[in-house]
Amino acid sequence: QVQLVESGGGLVQAGGSLKLSCAASGRTFSSYTMGWFRQAPGKEREFVSAISRNGGSTSYANSVKGRFTISRDNAKNTVYLQINNLKPEDTAVYYCAAKYGTYIVTTTNSYDYWGQGTQVTVSS
Repeated sequence: QVQLVESGGGLVQAGGSLKLSCAASGRTFSSYTMGWFRQAPGKEREFVSAISRNGGSTSYANSVKGRFTISRDNAKNTVYLQINNLKPEDTAVYYCAAKYGTYIVTTTNSYDYWGQGTQVTVSS
């Protein structure tokens, strides 16, 4: 069992930055591929980014490439999402997710555990 707790969301003006964190419980954090997803009002949850177990591989949605950076610290059981140059269309609840195993995947139903989400609101 893995419990995930996100933090770092908030209200920010367009062009601003935020750093989201996701703290995981348990001693096997390094066994999980980690992902970030987001869900805007009235829309389906969508893939944002993912990182492999050792941090050596990453993946990003086209809409966030060049603006978002995912990283992880296995010693701290934490995964991060640095978000720069925020746009109003980035407004959503951001979720952290964990998938046991090596390979990065981008589909929501591939992930085993989810956090409760953190709200990011970008004003224009």
